[in-house]
Amino acid sequence: MRFFFGSPRYCKLVFTPVCAALLLTGFMLQPSAVAQDAGAPPPAPEPPPPPVVFENRIPPAELAFLNDYANQPSKEAFKDKRFHKLMKMVTPNTTYHYGRDMALSEASELVLDGTSLPVDVRDGRYVTVGTRGGSYLSGKGFVWFDMQEGIALGGVFFHPVNGEPTPTLAIFSRQLRTDNLSMSQLPVAFAQAVAEWSSVASVRPITVRYFIPDNGRKYVLVHDEDYCDHPENAPAPPQDECQQMNADAADIDVNAAYFMQETHNQANATAWMLGEDQVAWIGVRTQTCGIVVACRIRVTRQRVRVLTGGGIRR
Repeated sequence: MRFFFGSPRYCKLVFTPVCAALLLTGFMLQPSAVAQDAGAPPPAPEPPPPPVVFENRIPPAELAFLNDYANQPSKEAFKDKRFHKLMKMVTPNTTYHYGRDMALSEASELVLDGTSLPVDVRDGRYVTVGTRGGSYLSGKGFVWFDMQEGIALGGVFFHPVNGEPTPTLAIFSRQLRTDNLSMSQLPVAFAQAVAEWSSVASVRPITVRYFIPDNGRKYVLVHDEDYCDHPENAPAPPQDECQQMNADAADIDVNAAYFMQETHNQANATAWMLGEDQVAWIGVRTQTCGIVVACRIRVTRQRVRVLTGGGIRR
Protein backbone atom coordinates (compact mmCIF):
# COMPACT_ATOMS: atom_id res chain seq x y z
CA MET A 1 0.00 0.00 0.00
CA ARG A 2 1.36 3.44 -0.93
CA PHE A 3 1.20 6.46 1.37
CA PHE A 4 1.60 10.09 0.46
CA PHE A 5 4.60 11.58 2.26
CA GLY A 6 3.30 13.65 5.15
CA SER A 7 -0.14 12.07 5.09
CA PRO A 8 -1.63 10.91 8.43
CA ARG A 9 -1.28 7.24 7.46
CA TYR A 10 2.36 7.68 6.37
CA CYS A 11 3.22 9.36 9.65
CA LYS A 12 1.52 6.62 11.63
CA LEU A 13 4.06 4.22 10.16
CA VAL A 14 7.10 6.51 10.03
CA PHE A 15 6.64 9.09 12.78
CA THR A 16 9.31 11.81 12.75
CA PRO A 17 9.59 15.47 13.79
CA VAL A 18 9.11 16.34 10.12
CA CYS A 19 5.79 14.55 10.19
CA ALA A 20 4.76 16.50 13.27
CA ALA A 21 5.28 19.74 11.37
CA LEU A 22 3.55 18.47 8.24
CA LEU A 23 0.57 17.25 10.22
CA LEU A 24 -0.25 20.76 11.39
CA THR A 25 -2.51 21.05 8.36
CA GLY A 26 -1.57 18.08 6.22
CA PHE A 27 0.85 20.30 4.25
CA MET A 28 3.89 22.40 5.17
CA LEU A 29 2.78 25.73 6.67
CA GLN A 30 4.08 28.82 4.94
CA PRO A 31 5.99 31.06 7.38
CA SER A 32 3.57 33.89 6.70
CA ALA A 33 0.69 31.76 7.97
CA VAL A 34 2.25 31.63 11.42
CA ALA A 35 3.40 35.21 11.39
CA GLN A 36 -0.05 36.62 10.81
CA ASP A 37 -0.66 36.82 14.54
CA ALA A 38 2.51 38.87 15.07
CA GLY A 39 0.99 42.25 14.26
CA ALA A 40 -0.10 41.64 10.65
CA PRO A 41 -3.70 42.55 9.75
CA PRO A 42 -6.16 39.63 9.91
CA PRO A 43 -6.87 37.82 6.63
CA ALA A 44 -9.90 38.92 4.64
CA PRO A 45 -13.10 37.01 5.40
CA GLU A 46 -13.60 33.98 3.21
CA PRO A 47 -16.50 34.12 0.76
CA PRO A 48 -19.45 32.00 1.89
CA PRO A 49 -19.86 28.62 0.22
CA PRO A 50 -22.76 28.24 -2.23
CA PRO A 51 -26.15 26.99 -0.99
CA VAL A 52 -26.56 23.23 -1.14
CA VAL A 53 -28.73 21.77 -3.91
CA PHE A 54 -31.75 19.67 -2.90
CA GLU A 55 -32.88 16.99 -5.34
CA ASN A 56 -36.06 14.93 -5.73
CA ARG A 57 -38.24 17.62 -4.20
CA ILE A 58 -41.59 16.70 -2.70
CA PRO A 59 -44.68 18.14 -4.44
CA PRO A 60 -46.16 20.85 -2.17
CA ALA A 61 -49.58 19.17 -2.41
CA GLU A 62 -48.14 16.16 -0.53
CA LEU A 63 -46.98 18.40 2.32
CA ALA A 64 -50.06 20.61 2.71
CA PHE A 65 -51.70 18.28 5.27
CA LEU A 66 -49.00 19.23 7.81
CA ASN A 67 -50.83 22.53 8.31
CA ASP A 68 -53.64 20.56 9.96
CA TYR A 69 -51.35 19.63 12.85
CA ALA A 70 -50.21 23.15 13.73
CA ASN A 71 -49.80 23.50 17.53
CA GLN A 72 -50.87 19.90 18.11
CA PRO A 73 -48.51 17.44 19.86
CA SER A 74 -46.05 15.93 17.42
CA LYS A 75 -47.24 12.43 18.30
CA GLU A 76 -50.53 13.24 16.55
CA ALA A 77 -48.69 13.81 13.27
CA PHE A 78 -46.74 10.58 13.78
CA LYS A 79 -50.00 8.63 13.67
CA ASP A 80 -50.77 9.88 10.16
CA LYS A 81 -49.86 7.43 7.38
CA ARG A 82 -49.03 10.38 5.15
CA PHE A 83 -46.35 11.46 7.62
CA HIS A 84 -44.76 7.99 7.55
CA LYS A 85 -44.74 8.16 3.77
CA LEU A 86 -42.84 11.44 3.97
CA MET A 87 -40.33 9.93 6.38
CA LYS A 88 -39.58 7.15 3.88
CA MET A 89 -38.96 9.81 1.23
CA VAL A 90 -36.64 11.76 3.54
CA THR A 91 -34.61 9.10 5.39
CA PRO A 92 -31.52 7.55 3.71
CA ASN A 93 -31.32 3.76 3.61
CA THR A 94 -28.38 3.07 5.89
CA THR A 95 -27.37 1.36 9.12
CA TYR A 96 -26.97 3.80 11.99
CA HIS A 97 -25.50 3.19 15.44
CA TYR A 98 -27.96 4.40 18.08
CA GLY A 99 -26.73 2.38 21.05
CA ARG A 100 -26.79 -0.61 18.69
CA ASP A 101 -26.83 -1.04 14.92
CA MET A 102 -30.23 -0.38 13.38
CA ALA A 103 -31.73 1.21 10.31
CA LEU A 104 -31.60 5.00 10.40
CA SER A 105 -35.37 4.96 9.89
CA GLU A 106 -35.74 2.95 13.12
CA ALA A 107 -33.46 5.29 15.04
CA SER A 108 -35.46 8.26 13.79
CA GLU A 109 -38.72 6.65 14.86
CA LEU A 110 -37.31 5.92 18.31
CA VAL A 111 -36.24 9.50 18.98
CA LEU A 112 -39.49 10.87 17.54
CA ASP A 113 -41.37 8.67 20.02
CA GLY A 114 -40.09 10.76 22.92
CA THR A 115 -41.76 13.65 24.72
CA SER A 116 -43.66 15.56 22.05
CA LEU A 117 -43.27 19.20 21.22
CA PRO A 118 -46.10 21.13 19.53
CA VAL A 119 -45.91 21.06 15.75
CA ASP A 120 -44.51 24.45 14.75
CA VAL A 121 -45.76 26.01 11.50
CA ARG A 122 -44.09 29.31 10.55
CA ASP A 123 -45.30 31.70 7.85
CA GLY A 124 -47.61 29.00 6.51
CA ARG A 125 -44.51 27.38 5.05
CA TYR A 126 -41.92 26.02 7.49
CA VAL A 127 -42.88 23.05 9.66
CA THR A 128 -40.94 21.52 12.55
CA VAL A 129 -42.16 18.25 14.07
CA GLY A 130 -40.04 17.21 17.03
CA THR A 131 -39.46 15.84 20.50
CA ARG A 132 -37.49 17.07 23.47
CA GLY A 133 -36.33 13.95 25.23
CA GLY A 134 -36.41 10.18 25.49
CA SER A 135 -35.22 7.67 28.06
CA TYR A 136 -32.76 5.88 25.77
CA LEU A 137 -29.37 7.66 25.59
CA SER A 138 -31.20 11.00 25.94
CA GLY A 139 -32.42 10.60 22.38
CA LYS A 140 -34.52 13.31 20.76
CA GLY A 141 -35.12 14.48 17.24
CA PHE A 142 -37.07 16.47 14.68
CA VAL A 143 -38.11 16.68 11.06
CA TRP A 144 -38.23 20.02 9.24
CA PHE A 145 -40.12 20.80 6.05
CA ASP A 146 -40.26 23.71 3.66
CA MET A 147 -43.71 23.11 2.18
CA GLN A 148 -43.18 25.69 -0.56
CA GLU A 149 -39.83 24.36 -1.83
CA GLY A 150 -40.63 20.70 -1.17
CA ILE A 151 -37.50 20.03 0.88
CA ALA A 152 -37.06 18.20 4.18
CA LEU A 153 -34.33 17.45 6.72
CA GLY A 154 -34.42 15.26 9.81
CA GLY A 155 -32.28 15.21 12.93
CA VAL A 156 -31.30 12.58 15.52
CA PHE A 157 -29.60 13.68 18.75
CA PHE A 158 -28.24 11.39 21.47
CA HIS A 159 -25.27 10.65 23.71
CA PRO A 160 -23.15 7.90 22.08
CA VAL A 161 -21.38 5.42 24.33
CA ASN A 162 -19.16 3.90 21.63
CA GLY A 163 -16.13 6.14 22.06
CA GLU A 164 -16.99 8.71 19.40
CA PRO A 165 -17.23 12.45 20.20
CA THR A 166 -20.42 13.02 22.19
CA PRO A 167 -23.18 14.22 22.30
CA THR A 168 -23.99 14.17 18.62
CA LEU A 169 -26.60 15.57 16.25
CA ALA A 170 -26.96 13.84 12.88
CA ILE A 171 -28.88 15.73 10.16
CA PHE A 172 -30.17 13.57 7.33
CA SER A 173 -31.98 13.85 4.01
CA ARG A 174 -32.22 11.74 0.88
CA GLN A 175 -32.45 15.00 -1.04
CA LEU A 176 -28.76 15.73 -0.43
CA ARG A 177 -26.07 14.49 -2.84
CA THR A 178 -22.92 15.97 -1.31
CA ASP A 179 -20.16 14.76 1.00
CA ASN A 180 -18.95 18.20 2.10
CA LEU A 181 -21.32 20.57 3.84
CA SER A 182 -21.33 23.44 6.32
CA MET A 183 -24.27 24.92 8.19
CA SER A 184 -24.35 28.15 6.15
CA GLN A 185 -25.10 26.15 3.00
CA LEU A 186 -28.42 24.98 4.40
CA PRO A 187 -31.51 27.24 4.34
CA VAL A 188 -31.50 30.07 6.89
CA ALA A 189 -34.98 29.04 8.01
CA PHE A 190 -33.66 25.55 8.78
CA ALA A 191 -30.76 26.92 10.83
CA GLN A 192 -33.22 29.06 12.79
CA ALA A 193 -35.49 26.06 13.36
CA VAL A 194 -32.56 23.97 14.64
CA ALA A 195 -31.53 26.76 17.02
CA GLU A 196 -35.07 27.08 18.37
CA TRP A 197 -35.52 23.32 18.71
CA SER A 198 -32.14 23.03 20.43
CA SER A 199 -33.17 25.65 22.99
CA VAL A 200 -36.49 23.97 23.79
CA ALA A 201 -35.02 20.45 23.74
CA SER A 202 -32.03 21.42 25.94
CA VAL A 203 -29.40 20.69 23.30
CA ARG A 204 -26.22 22.68 23.84
CA PRO A 205 -25.60 25.39 21.19
CA ILE A 206 -22.30 23.84 20.08
CA THR A 207 -22.22 20.08 19.71
CA VAL A 208 -20.86 17.46 17.33
CA ARG A 209 -22.83 17.66 14.08
CA TYR A 210 -22.93 15.24 11.18
CA PHE A 211 -25.03 14.93 8.07
CA ILE A 212 -26.13 11.79 6.24
CA PRO A 213 -27.01 12.30 2.57
CA ASP A 214 -28.61 9.86 0.13
CA ASN A 215 -25.49 7.67 -0.09
CA GLY A 216 -26.00 6.65 3.56
CA ARG A 217 -22.54 7.64 4.77
CA LYS A 218 -21.86 10.11 7.58
CA TYR A 219 -19.88 13.34 7.24
CA VAL A 220 -19.11 16.33 9.44
CA LEU A 221 -21.60 19.19 9.23
CA VAL A 222 -19.08 21.96 9.71
CA HIS A 223 -19.69 24.83 12.13
CA ASP A 224 -19.01 27.88 9.98
CA GLU A 225 -21.18 30.22 12.02
CA ASP A 226 -19.44 33.25 13.51
CA TYR A 227 -20.62 33.39 17.10
CA CYS A 228 -19.29 36.95 17.34
CA ASP A 229 -21.63 38.12 14.57
CA HIS A 230 -24.66 40.18 15.57
CA PRO A 231 -27.31 42.44 14.00
CA GLU A 232 -26.30 46.06 13.50
CA ASN A 233 -29.00 47.22 15.91
CA ALA A 234 -27.94 44.78 18.65
CA PRO A 235 -25.02 45.02 21.09
CA ALA A 236 -21.95 42.98 20.29
CA PRO A 237 -21.44 39.86 22.41
CA PRO A 238 -18.42 39.80 24.74
CA GLN A 239 -15.46 39.07 22.47
CA ASP A 240 -13.78 36.64 24.84
CA GLU A 241 -16.95 34.57 25.14
CA CYS A 242 -17.91 34.49 21.46
CA GLN A 243 -14.33 33.80 20.33
CA GLN A 244 -14.18 30.93 22.79
CA MET A 245 -17.37 29.56 21.22
CA ASN A 246 -15.74 29.82 17.78
CA ALA A 247 -12.70 27.97 19.11
CA ASP A 248 -14.84 25.28 20.75
CA ALA A 249 -16.77 24.77 17.50
CA ALA A 250 -13.53 24.35 15.55
CA ASP A 251 -12.22 21.84 18.10
CA ILE A 252 -15.43 19.82 17.92
CA ASP A 253 -15.27 19.74 14.13
CA VAL A 254 -11.67 18.54 14.01
CA ASN A 255 -12.38 15.74 16.48
CA ALA A 256 -15.46 14.66 14.53
CA ALA A 257 -13.65 14.90 11.19
CA TYR A 258 -10.79 12.77 12.46
CA PHE A 259 -13.19 10.17 13.82
CA MET A 260 -15.06 9.96 10.52
CA GLN A 261 -11.85 9.80 8.50
CA GLU A 262 -10.56 6.90 10.59
CA THR A 263 -13.88 5.02 10.36
CA HIS A 264 -14.34 5.69 6.63
CA ASN A 265 -17.54 7.69 7.10
CA GLN A 266 -19.56 4.69 8.18
CA ALA A 267 -22.89 5.77 9.66
CA ASN A 268 -22.61 3.02 12.27
CA ALA A 269 -18.96 3.71 13.20
CA THR A 270 -18.20 2.65 16.77
CA ALA A 271 -14.43 2.75 17.30
CA TRP A 272 -12.51 5.64 18.82
CA MET A 273 -9.16 5.85 17.06
CA LEU A 274 -7.05 8.77 18.22
CA GLY A 275 -3.70 7.97 16.60
CA GLU A 276 -0.24 9.48 16.79
CA ASP A 277 -0.94 11.85 13.91
CA GLN A 278 -3.73 13.65 15.78
CA VAL A 279 -1.71 13.78 19.00
CA ALA A 280 1.20 15.27 17.06
CA TRP A 281 -1.04 17.83 15.37
CA ILE A 282 -2.46 18.99 18.70
CA GLY A 283 1.07 19.47 20.02
CA VAL A 284 2.21 21.46 16.99
CA ARG A 285 -0.91 23.65 17.13
CA THR A 286 -0.16 24.43 20.76
CA GLN A 287 3.46 25.28 19.93
CA THR A 288 2.41 27.44 16.96
CA CYS A 289 -0.50 29.34 18.49
CA GLY A 290 0.07 29.25 22.23
CA ILE A 291 -2.94 30.97 23.80
CA VAL A 292 -3.82 33.11 20.76
CA VAL A 293 -7.43 32.07 20.15
CA ALA A 294 -7.66 33.50 16.62
CA CYS A 295 -4.64 31.45 15.54
CA ARG A 296 -6.05 28.32 17.16
CA ILE A 297 -9.36 28.77 15.34
CA ARG A 298 -7.70 29.34 11.96
CA VAL A 299 -5.29 26.41 12.22
CA THR A 300 -7.99 24.06 13.53
CA ARG A 301 -10.34 24.95 10.70
CA GLN A 302 -7.53 24.24 8.23
CA ARG A 303 -7.12 20.82 9.80
CA VAL A 304 -10.87 20.17 9.49
CA ARG A 305 -10.71 20.95 5.76
CA VAL A 306 -7.82 18.54 5.29
CA LEU A 307 -9.61 15.75 7.16
CA THR A 308 -12.92 16.27 5.35
CA GLY A 309 -11.33 16.62 1.91
CA GLY A 310 -12.14 20.30 1.56
CA GLY A 311 -8.51 21.41 1.15
CA ILE A 312 -6.89 24.50 2.66
CA ARG A 313 -8.23 27.98 1.93
CA ARG A 314 -5.61 30.68 1.89
